[in-house]
Amino acid sequence: MDITSPCVVTLTWILSDAQGQLIDELSDPVEFFYGGDDLLPKVEEALEGQTTGFEAHLHLEPENAFGEYNADLLCYEARQLFPEGVEPGMQFDGLPEGAATPDMPQDLTYIVTEVYPEHVVLDANHPLAGMALRLELKVVDVREATAAETEAGSVEPPVVVMGGPPPGASLH
Repeated sequence: MDITSPCVVTLTWILSDAQGQLIDELSDPVEFFYGGDDLLPKVEEALEGQTTGFEAHLHLEPENAFGEYNADLLCYEARQLFPEGVEPGMQFDGLPEGAATPDMPQDLTYIVTEVYPEHVVLDANHPLAGMALRLELKVVDVREATAAETEAGSVEPPVVVMGGPPPGASLH
């Protein structure tokens, strides 16, 4: 079966930064909905019309991956607004009640990047924002999407969302 929208593709991949440092390896095949938000547009473009066994080596600039880093999505909030034991890497949906930066978007996921005695540094950028990426992928299988997958625009439940993850979401 050729890869056309909508369908489900099963992929493996190796994701690294522009210098070749490994970021993620998907060695066990995972299904993605093709024609929705599961994959980045440039990845879908490379897969269009291909079939099982296809391999690609892609170079993705930030604008074709997870976007440029936006310093406006970084903020500092009072330490007392956070639970005891807050530490770097923790994620929060929106800002805490009483946040000093009410102009920040509330509908984003914020990652704690640093914790100080008086404040906590939060970043709503995707962890890979601003990075050029190398993606080596292989199509392991292609199948028709179910009606539920087509309606949802994603494989149920989505395991990996490359096209529109909330900032801070992992690749899988």
